[in-house]
Amino acid sequence: MRILEIRIGGKFERQYKKLPEQIRESAKEKEYIFRNNPFDPRLDIHKLHGKDKNAWAFSITRSYRIKFIFLTESIVLLLEIGTHDIYK
Repeated sequence: MRILEIRIGGKFERQYKKLPEQIRESAKEKEYIFRNNPFDPRLDIHKLHGKDKNAWAFSITRSYRIKFIFLTESIVLLLEIGTHDIYK
């Protein structure tokens, strides 16, 4: 399974611009892995629960995550990026 299209939500875009450069670079590296294999073990991808039960997340670093939803099997929408606070 490959991701053919990644769409960016407005909140994600605003949050991304505020991140430290090193985190943005790590996010780009993980996004490359995600495009080629969204379930690659290096991403630590997991389904969310509660109010975010339709969303998923994957790790950028130990502290930073990207929250997203699958629009189709090969199209995703990136919702948020940040520390664990994105789950609140």
